[in-house]
Order: sequence, then structure tokens, then C-alpha cells
Amino acid sequence: MIDDDKPHEECGVFGAWNVTDAAAITALGLHALQHRGQEATGIVTHDGVRFHSHKGLGLVGDNYGDAKTMAGLPGTRAIGHNRYATTGETVLRNVQPLFAEFEFGGFAVGHNGNLTNAHTLRRALTRRGCLFQSTMDSEVFVHLIAISLYANVVDRLIDAIKQVIGAYSLVALTTEQLIGVRDPLGVRPLILGRTHGADGKEGWVLASETCALDIVGADFVRDVEPGEIVLIDDRGVQSIKPFTPQPPRFCVFEYIYFARPDSVMEGTSVYTARKLIGAQLAKEAPIEADVIVPVPDSGVPAAMGFSEASGIPFELGIIRNHYVGRTFIEPTDQIRHLGVRLKHSANRAMIEGKRVVLVDDSIVRGTTSQKIVEMMRAAGAAEVHMRIAGPPTTHSCFYGIDTPERSKLLAARNNVEQMAKLIGVDSLAFISIEGLYQALGKPGRDPLAPAFCDACFTGDYPISLTDNLEPRDTQQSLLAELN
Repeated sequence: MIDDDKPHEECGVFGAWNVTDAAAITALGLHALQHRGQEATGIVTHDGVRFHSHKGLGLVGDNYGDAKTMAGLPGTRAIGHNRYATTGETVLRNVQPLFAEFEFGGFAVGHNGNLTNAHTLRRALTRRGCLFQSTMDSEVFVHLIAISLYANVVDRLIDAIKQVIGAYSLVALTTEQLIGVRDPLGVRPLILGRTHGADGKEGWVLASETCALDIVGADFVRDVEPGEIVLIDDRGVQSIKPFTPQPPRFCVFEYIYFARPDSVMEGTSVYTARKLIGAQLAKEAPIEADVIVPVPDSGVPAAMGFSEASGIPFELGIIRNHYVGRTFIEPTDQIRHLGVRLKHSANRAMIEGKRVVLVDDSIVRGTTSQKIVEMMRAAGAAEVHMRIAGPPTTHSCFYGIDTPERSKLLAARNNVEQMAKLIGVDSLAFISIEGLYQALGKPGRDPLAPAFCDACFTGDYPISLTDNLEPRDTQQSLLAELN
């Protein structure tokens, strides 16, 4: 049962070059990035002569757990992808990495993010005779490279990315190179790491987060810079910067929710950032209470920071069942109502008779929050308060995070007092946008030059919304056309 009351990151990417058992290393990296996408996964390798591929629906462990599959992915070069589907259709044709044969050879690509002009580009490409095999905006890259008049793959790739608008990180594999690309504003993350084999051989990896380096024993080298293309081959790493530099706008929600807490993003420990956010929240919205209870798992570091700053004891008042996938019982209305209990259970000994402060990272639709509050009251809580480690989510994301359309966002149509009443809490407070910036080491939010992409909180979209569609509309309309 995937929680529909949380934003979802669309994808995680990983690449390896000059690494023994590259497919196995890539599978391990994707396993560390599983939180960024659970619907499907794929790996493409190159053995020096030809490309090999395996794609499957479901989790990394379900697809790369047997020797036969791994034996079919030979080579010391690979890229991999985890996908979170943004439409109801999860089929193999929509699983990445995508692969195509060009006159210069094979080309595989995995994409994290969203192109805001994908619909416009797709229509233009279709009119030119391009045949699309999927409903993903990622395939736009492949066709733009195919029709480019430049001679080599790097120039064609530059030609392609200069035509797209959006937030993205790419990993690509050719017969000659592993390529990493980050959008000009650096909204989506991508990092570079180095491996050292038992034979002293130096290898390279690209990944969405540093936690993927840790699992494969790679050393962090640096973040791929906004607007940068890194080219990795047997000579090492080359950097190309085809865009005019712009002030970066890294996604602030990576710090609040998406990234794994043991990752380091843009030089900042995610775990530390979340504790500081919790401490700032305690400063801004103090409350008399007996116990601080995190909503697991993403609320835990913020709750720890809140507890330390407020002096109110921290307790695991909610226990999460980590073995819940999709609901295994026929999803009747009653089962849907009970679904939150499959994932969370109240720890009554820590709740009964106490004034409880629930700390969570966000409220999207509010349905899960409401059920957790009901669960706290059923466990005997004397009072239930809620503190949120992000500002109210008032706008949809168009840059690679799956959020509902704006009309379904609770904060878009209700003020804080109304939200508190709907959720059923005695009080509700969110960290301020200024406080969020301060917790992340900034003096505050400069409205003329914000340090982060915070459009989901402010409506200040840093990248043009060319297609002017709700987040799911582009792919839904494409599905309608195909059908």
C-alpha cells in the first residue's frame, strides 16, 4: 500500500563505469535509492561489444535477486533507474533506462525529473514522423538526439537539452562514455563518486544520492553542478558547461522529505538539516505537552530536533510496520479505511493520558493525518497537537515530484485553523518559509533570488510551465491520444 497522502519522487538514477560486476553494483545502488521509486526498475550494461538490458515491474530485490538475471547483464559499465509511476499505467514500455540504436551506436538513458515542455515537444516530434514507444517525457530526449544534425553523441545531447525546459538529472551510456547531466538550475540532484577495485583499478559512479555511494563502497567526489555535463571514459572525467550560469534552485523538499536521512545533499547532511528544521519549528510554534511523537519514518529527525529544543521527551508513540506493500486484502471501503493501521500502530503505553505532539514532514491531502490523529485519540491521548516540518503545501509540483492537482491540496483551500479542525487536532502549526531557510543555514528567503525551489510552498515557479498543465495531465492526455 503506497501512501497516496504523501508527495512521491518520480525516479532515482545510478551509473557505473570501469567497475567490476557493474550490474551488481548498479543493483546495489538502486536498492539504496529504492525510496525514490518503487513501481519499476531497469538496468542496461555494456560489455565492450554489445548492450544488455533487464527491466521489470516492482522492487529492485524482486528483479535482481537471482544469478541468471545478473549473468545476463555482463560488463563493467552500466546505468540503472528506479521509477515511481505518475499515471495509473505501469507497463514495461514505460520502464527505464530507454535504449535506442543510432548511427553512432547504442544509447541508453535514465531520467529523473520532469520536462515542462514535453507535451509541446512531443507533438512537434510526432509531426516530424517520430514514433514514440512510451508515454514518458524521457523519450523526448531520445528523439531529439535522433533528429539532431550534429555529428557526435555529445553535441547531439547538448542540442537536445538546449531544447527542453524542466528539472532533470540524466545518466546515459554509450559505447564510449558514461554521461551525467543536471538541469541548469540544479533542481534535481546528481552526484559523482569514485571506486577503487581490489586490483587498484579506478572506477566512477553517478547517483541521485550519496547513500547509493555508501552501499557500493564508493567515495564521494562532488555534486554534478547545475547545468553541467560530465563525460566519463577510460581517460577520467571531463566537464562541459553548455548553459549560461544561473543562481541554483535546488529542491528544498529533498531536505524535508525525499532524500534518505543518511545522504548529504549539496554539502548538507539531510539528517542534520531535518533536526535543525525540527528545532526551528519548536522555536516558532511552542506547545505545552508531555511527549513528542514522530510520524514514521520521515518525521523522526525533525521530531528529535523538536524534542531537544523544547525539552519535551521524545518517544516512539507510533510503530511502523515495514513489511507492508500493497494491501493484500480486497480493497473494500472498510479495508481502505483501516489501511493506515496496516502501516502504523499506536504505542498505547506512550500515548494514553498524555498530551501528544505529532511531528510530520508535510500534509498533502490530509487523509492520513486525520486517521493518525484518530488513532492517537483511540489510544487514549488527552490532547493531540500536530507540528509540520514544512510550510503548507499550497501548490502542485511540475518538476519531478508527483503531487495531486492543486484543488486536492488541503492547504490550497483551507487556512491553518480550518485544517486543524478537519484533521481533528487540538492545534496545528507549520514551520514558516523564513524559518525553513534559516534552519538550512540561510539568512532567510530572498523573494528576488530564493536559494531553493520552493514552488510547492510559495507558488514561485523558477522554470517556465510551458505546457501549463496539472502534474498528471501531460501523461494522461498522451495516454488518451495513444488509446
